[in-house]
Amino acid sequence: MALFQPGGTLDPQEFQMSDTTFHPDGVVTPIPVREILPWLIFGALMLLAIYFVGAEEGATAIVPGMYVHEWVHDSRHLLGFPCH
Repeated sequence: MALFQPGGTLDPQEFQMSDTTFHPDGVVTPIPVREILPWLIFGALMLLAIYFVGAEEGATAIVPGMYVHEWVHDSRHLLGFPCH
């Protein structure tokens, strides 16, 4: 007996609800480091860029003076960071 009828519909006598349950018989494969590493580097660079654009001035400054602040000043306004 076929599960599908000729018209393309399910045959209620053949279809069991237990046929649609999840059976975890697959193997979980780990993601290789070579695929994760570029995203980690990208994320770290973006966090560093957000720090320099958003917080590099005053008490949290890594670079002394206002050099970085002036260099990213327009970016701060474009991204909505207040600076003065």
